[in-house]
Amino acid sequence: MMVKLTPRQRSQLPACYYEGYLEKRSFRDKTSRKLWTCLCGNALFFFNEIKDADYIDKVDLRGLLSITDDNSQDHNLDAARLNLQLKDENIRLTAPNTEARELWKGFIRSVAELSVPASLNLLPGQIHMLKETVEKEKAKINTSAHSSLKGDTPACFHRVTRLEAALVLEREAERGNLLLRPGSTENTFAVTTRQDIEGSKISHYRVNPIHEGGFVIDVDVPVPCATLHDVINYIVENTDGVLTPLITEELYEKNISFILKDHENGEMSVQQAPPSVPTKKDAPRIPTPEPPPKPPAQQHFYANDELVEEEKQTEDSSAAPLPQLEKNAPKKAMMPPVAGPVAVPRRSIPSNSSATPDQRKRAPTDTQGQISLAAISELKLKLAQKAQC
Repeated sequence: MMVKLTPRQRSQLPACYYEGYLEKRSFRDKTSRKLWTCLCGNALFFFNEIKDADYIDKVDLRGLLSITDDNSQDHNLDAARLNLQLKDENIRLTAPNTEARELWKGFIRSVAELSVPASLNLLPGQIHMLKETVEKEKAKINTSAHSSLKGDTPACFHRVTRLEAALVLEREAERGNLLLRPGSTENTFAVTTRQDIEGSKISHYRVNPIHEGGFVIDVDVPVPCATLHDVINYIVENTDGVLTPLITEELYEKNISFILKDHENGEMSVQQAPPSVPTKKDAPRIPTPEPPPKPPAQQHFYANDELVEEEKQTEDSSAAPLPQLEKNAPKKAMMPPVAGPVAVPRRSIPSNSSATPDQRKRAPTDTQGQISLAAISELKLKLAQKAQC
């Protein structure tokens, strides 16, 4: 279908898959014109010259019904014609030669049908070009559909099939009789309606995305809409509100219920859980630090402890044993020894002296109860070492 639109620069058009000179003539035109033709997306754009930035005409290939060869003679014997049959009109195109005509037919059918035609006489490299074109066009449709759907889905959209849509509208007849659902092909949509006229009448309308953005209701006179919301609003407004969107809200239970079985008679009954009284959240408990372990009790050592142990282990024949200390008696710090009378060595008293017997008996007994000089020196040395430690 030929559509007269506001010209746009070539940089604003979709990606160009194929281009070249074609002579274009519709049945209402008296003469044909040689124009530079570009296949951009799923439309043919015509320019006066190859360097022009603005196109002068556009043919939308979404309404393509068939494309056939025209074998009528032309003043140019090398030229090859083909006819494009659209919904509203037919357009005659003339290619420079037969090979160019086959390639144009392959690109036009690939874009319109989204598949590579198998009945064309093309080279392997040209078939590979058509496959790449189909992949690019499918990717573009997917991108356009996702960008249009993002945040723009009406509340009456239901992800159901064609048959399920009719059942949903019949079951929810009191809430609405129109819904939007996914289409039969990828990235398309459909509007399903239901009315009671001597029985239920189900109608389906296809909604296709547009490369430039937006959607179109595919009817005899296509209706372009910017968003899916506009599609629903157009149908509701132009049917005087007879068709209303089906909007179902998800219902949730207000109480927690469960089925309880009576063990005596085996009867089942629905019970409701008692509501809980909201309480203030307790403050987070701070863990009580554990008390540090008590240090071991200090043991006090006294100098006379070592002395007692040494006296138990060491036996000195020249010194008398010290008296044993009681276990429970309080320990006293040892005082430095007091100098006592120095014992006279036995050699100073001659055996044949005139000492009296009393003096001979008293000399050995004076050393009893006294500490020897060697023991005192050893004790002082140990006390000094203790003090240094």
